[in-house]
Amino acid sequence: MNARSGSALTFGVAVALIAGVTLGNGGANVMPVFVDDFASRFALSDSAAGLVAATQLMATAIVTLLLAKRAARPGRVLMTRFGLALAGAGFLGATAATGPVTLVLANLVIGAGLGAVYAAATAALAATDDADKASAVTICGTVGVTALLIMGVPAANHDLGEGTGFLLMALCCLFAWPLIRRLPDGPAGPTAPGAASAGTGWAAPARPSVVLLVGTGLLWAVTQGAWSYASVLGRQHTGMSHSAVSAVLAISSVVALVGAVVGPVAARRFGRMRSMAVFVAAQALAMAVLIVTHDPVLFTVAAVLWQACQLAVLVQMLAAAALIDPTGRLVASLSGAGALGTGVGPLAVGAVLDGAGAGVLSVVLAFGTCLASLPLLRMTVASGEATNEPQPGCVPTV
Repeated sequence: MNARSGSALTFGVAVALIAGVTLGNGGANVMPVFVDDFASRFALSDSAAGLVAATQLMATAIVTLLLAKRAARPGRVLMTRFGLALAGAGFLGATAATGPVTLVLANLVIGAGLGAVYAAATAALAATDDADKASAVTICGTVGVTALLIMGVPAANHDLGEGTGFLLMALCCLFAWPLIRRLPDGPAGPTAPGAASAGTGWAAPARPSVVLLVGTGLLWAVTQGAWSYASVLGRQHTGMSHSAVSAVLAISSVVALVGAVVGPVAARRFGRMRSMAVFVAAQALAMAVLIVTHDPVLFTVAAVLWQACQLAVLVQMLAAAALIDPTGRLVASLSGAGALGTGVGPLAVGAVLDGAGAGVLSVVLAFGTCLASLPLLRMTVASGEATNEPQPGCVPTV
């Protein structure tokens, strides 16, 4: 359904994509561990620690969005290595920080570097010859490596001293330097809209609409916000211990890899639009059940189903964007919008939970998931049109 010209997904290409996406989104995925570290190092309040975390996350999101257009052009390996160097310097600064001010500045540098890495790496997904397979392999690899980082960073802080978790991340940036040399590059050609001509084989970058970016940001704000409070709600409503809830969420994250594999298969068999709509509906329902249920078994089932459907939606979203825009600008733009939503989601969900309670929150999140997914579902229709009826030289508006 989506075979096309582009870089073959060899082992080296897969490793480069996994390394780039893992580190580009590493700040968000490992942030709970970071927060625990610098909150204890500098005796920060919850709100102060959250502000430091938001500084890094917002810097990553903004830089990813700003560099999305640049990521559509050649030079992704150089761009990624620049981001790795900048993020590595920031991690070293966070390791040696002596106070909250230097910690905030270091996190700004980290966020800017990771944003450059994230923009280039996610844009590179569109340069492969099979967008569904590349997205699934990258997401699966990212989940696995991130799980290792989540275990390794706190172990370093505990065994080697506070702050050494940041040093471990700096070493990861150094280790990734040679791995990303096989990152698929952007197409050579004019970058101005309408500059491409028929017969050149070059497609101009797609311009993401504001509605699509807002929808993507809202979807990941809902998802990340609900995930941030899943452990608290699980303990309060089901009576499970902290370790039991943590085990359930950890298991659901691993089992959810099935969703990354099933997503492309379902898209080929039933159509991208139809399969993604089913995954979105199941994700919304599972999220609502997880928030309000008082039954431990139902909580566990809802957590697994929610995470699996979330990964299936993510893989299909990235693949559809890659099919529409082979330059990668659309994928990078959606990744930046998602990162922005990830940064603000916990604040918004916490406010609704405090003000209205879990019952209202479940309805709001389920409705928000369905509403936010409408522009993405429309994009899947556009991806089918782009696959069946290519228009060289046109500039699609998604």
